Amino acid sequence: MLQQAVQDVEPRDGTLDHLRRAVPARRARKRQAVVGMAAAALFFGTAIPALVHVSNSTGPGADPSVAGHASQAQGGASQGKDPAGGQSGIAGSAGETEGKDKTDPSEKPKDEESGAVTGSDPGADPSTSAAADIPVCTAEQLGPAVASSAAPDSTGVVYGAFSVTNVSSDSCTVVGPGSVVAGPQGAADATKIGTARHAAGDAAAGLPDPSLEATSLTVAPGSGYAVQFAWVPSETCPTTGDTTGGSTGGPSPDPSPTEETTAAAGGTTTGGGDAGPTTQLVTEDAPADGSVSVTYTPEGGSGSATVTVSNACAGTVYWTGVLAGSGT
Repeated sequence: MLQQAVQDVEPRDGTLDHLRRAVPARRARKRQAVVGMAAAALFFGTAIPALVHVSNSTGPGADPSVAGHASQAQGGASQGKDPAGGQSGIAGSAGETEGKDKTDPSEKPKDEESGAVTGSDPGADPSTSAAADIPVCTAEQLGPAVASSAAPDSTGVVYGAFSVTNVSSDSCTVVGPGSVVAGPQGAADATKIGTARHAAGDAAAGLPDPSLEATSLTVAPGSGYAVQFAWVPSETCPTTGDTTGGSTGGPSPDPSPTEETTAAAGGTTTGGGDAGPTTQLVTEDAPADGSVSVTYTPEGGSGSATVTVSNACAGTVYWTGVLAGSGT
């Protein structure tokens, strides 16, 4: 009965052609849906760990560029999606998808490459981060400065150094050379005494070249740094004009027993008389007693040290910046 009922029914014109187009198109849609689900799974598997890593990164070593990589990965994985919510590959008529049995093989490597970039984290340079994490030296970390000096050279220049040691159990960074002050003592003339930072070509040729100085220096526990100086005199100390001994021609208040014995023997010296020409001939001028104190105070306010340069009345103290090592 069913066969008799439909024996007069005939297919519409173009039905076979429609089926030939529709069946492959349906298969293509299914394959593209599977590819889209795989791309979404790849995106979540690579982007989410990267975002968690960025959120947990703190401190100076954190690299904000990781977030940019994650954003790039997200954009790369979503390039195959239609803005309206569907797959961009589905758009178009059934005739355009007919005969397209496989997707473009170049799409999947792009997704995989995007995921690889997301997982990479170049980070910051370890040495740079370590140097940035070392704090500035405090007065408690640096021990008192120790002063030393050598004898004057052939031109009268006196060289010396101030050494500072890290006495703590942690490394710290010295960020400044400190300060040097020169003070007159005795006959030294304060108006003719000064200080100056060492520079190439100055009068303190024995000091290290300024290029060896460090603007900041990291010192480990037990190690230290040095600041060297040089006293360069400009004038000698003035003479006092006093005699070194004997009488200046006046009477002697109390003749000694030796003088009395000499008078009894018929000598030239008599009790209560002049000392005679023999003692007057030993008079001569002597240099005045003058010296200069050189005081160094480390950066941060730890204990200062002072060295005294004797027979110094006028000149300049040249001093260096921070030098690695303990100095001499």
